[in-house]
This record gives sequence, C-alpha cells and structure tokens, in this order.
Amino acid sequence: MVWAMTMLIKSPDSLKKLPQEVRNAVGKKGRVQEDDLYKLDYLKAVIKETLRLYPVLPLLILRESRDGCILEGYEIPKKTLVYVNAWAVGRDPKCWERPEEFEPERFMRSSVDYKGADFEWISFGSCRRGCPGISLGAATVELALSNLVYSFD
Repeated sequence: MVWAMTMLIKSPDSLKKLPQEVRNAVGKKGRVQEDDLYKLDYLKAVIKETLRLYPVLPLLILRESRDGCILEGYEIPKKTLVYVNAWAVGRDPKCWERPEEFEPERFMRSSVDYKGADFEWISFGSCRRGCPGISLGAATVELALSNLVYSFD
C-alpha cells in the first residue's frame, strides 16, 4: 500500500487516471466493494507495477537444492542454499522495457501476472513454493487502495 501510494504520488498521470477509473466504475455508492473490483483494470495494473518494482520480499525465502546439477555451465552441488533476488528479477532489462520507470500501462497490454507462472516476475515466489496468501493479499490491497483513491484527492 505504501509503495503504491508513493509511486502514484510520484506519477501525476497515473494519479489522475486511477481515481477517474474507480469513480466511473463505482459511481456514487460511497465506497468500493469487492464486486466492483473486476471492473478496475487500471487499478490492477498499478498494483502489478508496484509489486514488480517493490516485491513483498526482495529476497525470496531461502531454498536448498535437492540434487546436484549444471546450470548455464555452472556446477551446483547438492544441498546448495539458493537465494532468489525477486527485486532484481522485476528490474531485469532483458525482460522489461525501461525497468526502473513506473508504468502501469505495461500491464494493460500484457498477460504477465504475479501468481508465479511467469518467471520474469516472481514477487510472491512461484509454483508450489509460492505464497499461500496471495489471493487474500491481492484482494485486500485492491480494495484498500481503490477506496483510498475513491475517497480522497
């Protein structure tokens, strides 16, 4: 939430666009409810872009290799401790155009998601080692952020 608000404040175009989307979708109900979230594509893009730049855990939970293997010419022995740098993955210039810039629009035209199936972006880990609370966390942030931008200028 803090990073999303910080990035919105630093990006005036996004800060204008997001409240407009939320207010148009919700109308004069007084607050955003869960059943309104499916209409808020730009909100989801803002959250995705924030998580790309500032993952929940910059270094994912430590892993240990079960077997020895060779990876791109490097020998990885059995029982090697592996640290995955999610912060660097989300800012890799091989995967992202202008990786240091906050551009929610990049997710408006992309199917990449934070659920862990796309290895160019692993904010919550991936596959069976992914965060079990991802759905609850995403819904909570979507609801709270949308209500903030709906209620305040």
